[in-house]
Amino acid sequence: MAVRTIRVFGDPVLRQACAPITEIDEGVHALVADLLDTVALPGRAGVAAPQIGVGLRAFSYNVDGVIGYILNPVLVEVSGEPEPIGEGCLSVPNLWHDAVRHPHARVTGIDLAGDEVELEGDGLFAQMLQHETDHLDGMLYLARLTPEERKIAMREIRESSW
Repeated sequence: MAVRTIRVFGDPVLRQACAPITEIDEGVHALVADLLDTVALPGRAGVAAPQIGVGLRAFSYNVDGVIGYILNPVLVEVSGEPEPIGEGCLSVPNLWHDAVRHPHARVTGIDLAGDEVELEGDGLFAQMLQHETDHLDGMLYLARLTPEERKIAMREIRESSW
């Protein structure tokens, strides 16, 4: 359908927990199409619905050439020792900091047909699953930074031109 504008830090939609999708209608089909179009641009690993201004539990992903989506995702498992890993966010442009993430993650949800979907992976895919489900819970990756890193990031945000 369309590549949508990404909402940035300070927009209230990014700080609110998203509502579950209760009916898969034309609006949800259009949302998924927009999420897929928006994540397909180079350098994007994931786009959550609130990042395009929609407060519903849905996200798209684009990792290692695999593009997809999930509705009503729930992070059901993380494993491995959490470790700091370089991370950025389209909603906090041009910042890159070490967020603490688990090396493995599993998410369950549904697709547009209402069928169960499970996404599971390691490395970048696990990081994306955790990052995007955080968005749906109203949390930016900045909350996953150490206090020292968060202080630096907040200063960079205050000094940014966006």
